[in-house]
Amino acid sequence: MALLPSDAALGSLKEGLRGQLLRPDDDGYDAARQVWNAMIDRRPGLIVRCVGPADAMAAVAFAREHDLLLSVKSGGHNVAGNAVCDGGLMVDLSLMKGVQINPSTMTARVEPGVLWEEFDAEAGAFRLATVGGVVGSTGVAGLTLGGGQGWLSGKHGLTIDNLLSVDLVTADGQLLTASAEQHPDLFWAMRGAGANFGIATSFEYRLHHVPAVLGGMVIHALDRGRDVLRFYREFAASQPDELTTYAAVLTGPGGEVVVALVACYAGAIEEGENVLAPLRGYGRPLADTIAPIPYTTMQSTIGPGFPHGRLNYWKSGLTRLIADEVIEAVVAYGRRVPSPHTAVVFGDCHGACGRVGKTDTAYYHRDLPFDLMILGSWIDPADSEENIRWIRDLFRSVEPHLGGGVYVNDLDRDEAPERIRRAYGANHERLLALKQRYDPTNRFRMNHNIVPTV
Repeated sequence: MALLPSDAALGSLKEGLRGQLLRPDDDGYDAARQVWNAMIDRRPGLIVRCVGPADAMAAVAFAREHDLLLSVKSGGHNVAGNAVCDGGLMVDLSLMKGVQINPSTMTARVEPGVLWEEFDAEAGAFRLATVGGVVGSTGVAGLTLGGGQGWLSGKHGLTIDNLLSVDLVTADGQLLTASAEQHPDLFWAMRGAGANFGIATSFEYRLHHVPAVLGGMVIHALDRGRDVLRFYREFAASQPDELTTYAAVLTGPGGEVVVALVACYAGAIEEGENVLAPLRGYGRPLADTIAPIPYTTMQSTIGPGFPHGRLNYWKSGLTRLIADEVIEAVVAYGRRVPSPHTAVVFGDCHGACGRVGKTDTAYYHRDLPFDLMILGSWIDPADSEENIRWIRDLFRSVEPHLGGGVYVNDLDRDEAPERIRRAYGANHERLLALKQRYDPTNRFRMNHNIVPTV
């Protein structure tokens, strides 16, 4: 562990906080350093548990003064575990849970410790929502700063396409508001590469009316997996904006590996019935749960499969088309998946996502609508080697047939530098210039890092 500042310096920091300062022997330290992925077991030298922006400002100033490694935890759901550092100072924003819904302006103000299920409950009381992931326990902050795919993406774009402003603490300790009118270059960077540029302390979103959706899943036996995934590929190619669909190879409740087609139609229910009729009528499904449901119920459809505290390791890649070779590999590997908690998912981000220019936000890969995610998950650490090997082998077999891009929120902790650069695409050079302007010493480097050269 790195040498920490003196007791006097720590005492001064603690006295100036409204929140808590935790050291390794303090009650609450171990709980605070835990994140969703149980593979992450790091021990910060200090944890500042913030209750407002001033605490985050004080933490950044202290880390800068004492040259401490800095990490930032919001929801703590990211698979790479960059929220937690070893030996340095972790800024914990998870206590900042404020949500303000304004139905008259169709906007929301949200603090960084909020999870999507918490935000959805508040907005859902007014039958409102914004684009917010597909797993309710995901943190609002992390998802937003990397882009943000969700069930409403076909109709309303990525989460960042609905972001109106963000308050953040920069590397020099300032609290700035970034928006289209204020610090627009920084606002551009925050929408897709935000973890590199500061600590987000508040988000302002555009809201949309979202009454009941037509959602659920259709499940098929893996024996028909190749045909089902080819059908999905053709079906997804012509789906309307209102419909977002995922396809997944996963283990069903009975222990059998299945192919699940998950759908969310965010429009008139009667129209959705017509649109989804081919998907529901294809083949002889084992089950069909699609029905009119609240959007908040749709948001909880997948979440139970990704609980807090399991061991997780991911590989992923974006693609324009789902190649036959990818389908063959996913089905073949699905037959010998080592963990019943692992899933291979084809995510869908079409429609409004692709009508934003590739350089209009830091998120670049607008022309690659499918996200192949190998979401490895297991319980026993003794099984880690087998599971990680299976995940890497499957990814090696499919990577040559993908589009070359990758979604930054899917990147795990052992990614090569070229994979990280690939996440930012042709926007990397502009991001590098902004990083050198706003964070030249790379204070914010516990992320998928854009490394400044000066």
